[in-house]
Amino acid sequence: MSIFTPTNQIRLTNVAVVRARRGGKRFEIACYRNKVMGWRSGAEKDLDEVLQTHTVFVNVSKGQVAKKEDLVQAFGTDDQTEICKMILSKGELQVSDKERHTQLEQMFRDIATIVADKCVNPETKRPYTALEVIRQLKETMQIERAHMRLRFILPAKEGKKLKEKLKPLIKVIENEEFHEQLEIVCLIDPGCFREIDELIRSETKGKGTLEVLSLKDVEEGDEKLE
Repeated sequence: MSIFTPTNQIRLTNVAVVRARRGGKRFEIACYRNKVMGWRSGAEKDLDEVLQTHTVFVNVSKGQVAKKEDLVQAFGTDDQTEICKMILSKGELQVSDKERHTQLEQMFRDIATIVADKCVNPETKRPYTALEVIRQLKETMQIERAHMRLRFILPAKEGKKLKEKLKPLIKVIENEEFHEQLEIVCLIDPGCFREIDELIRSETKGKGTLEVLSLKDVEEGDEKLE
């Protein structure tokens, strides 16, 4: 028995997704893993080595291809290769849960290494551990871990109920939209990330998505002296 696949769908596996929003619509491209950063740095020049297909999607995981009229309205052209280049240069690289956890663990290891290399106890001349430095800083100044910025995309059916369960774990909701699904951009304490991730997985049966937009959110600008 053959399986019918709609002509506006392309199924891909093992992809890295780069996403951009234009005119209120989401557009995605399917790339090979470990090639996106090479393209952005200039190390990779061959677009075919970066893109799995010169096709613009609205949803790579579902294989849904963007409509020509939407591309023209959002990008001013229907040249898919040129649009792929735009998204590749300025879009957000979507990272899997496993990759995200690996990056976080590596970041914490790097911080601990820097502290061990650069800081010593002046009395003993021995290096501090990262935990010792953080503990002593808390005794003399107000300090907390910088917030992470996340985006949740939740199915409409579970979205509103799940939002109430997530509220105690969210510091600030920056943006909230509800169309066919509930989308929330928010700030959280990094220590709540794993609990939020597991909650979204279990409550949506894997249909919801969680994206890390930035590992730390820091206010920029002049300091205020009081």
